[in-house]
Amino acid sequence: MVFTKLSTKGRYGLRAMVDLAIRSCGEQVALKSIAESQNISENYLEQVFSLLRKAGLVKSVKGAQGGYVLAAQPSEIKVGDILRALEGSLNIIDFTPEAEKIEPNSIQYCIKINVWDKINESINKVVDNITLEDLVNEYKKMNGPQALMYYI
Repeated sequence: MVFTKLSTKGRYGLRAMVDLAIRSCGEQVALKSIAESQNISENYLEQVFSLLRKAGLVKSVKGAQGGYVLAAQPSEIKVGDILRALEGSLNIIDFTPEAEKIEPNSIQYCIKINVWDKINESINKVVDNITLEDLVNEYKKMNGPQALMYYI
């Protein structure tokens, strides 16, 4: 897959994960409450959370008081983990094995190593250096004490 821009799956999934990290405090959070607070379709979030669960980023809790919890501490979950679980590769260009046979003296190779590889490296470096905890802390700074007030 060649990545061009983040889909709603990636954007909504990241928002939902930050919401979950803010509200869970070790307790499960109903998908319905995340959907309502983020104004995202609950059905759509079910699909998103299915992918996040398969990637080992969240755990589902069954039952009347069921919901989702983070599978690890927010400090251990990187934005890159979430986006890759939902979007696949974040590279702007994926080189297939056939493409790896590019002639080393070609213009194509020059562009690959000086442009595409550097863009891919930069994107991955950014998303792998931001954790859910970082986003939760920034959200709290931006919103003060009311950031944690949710009324059910």
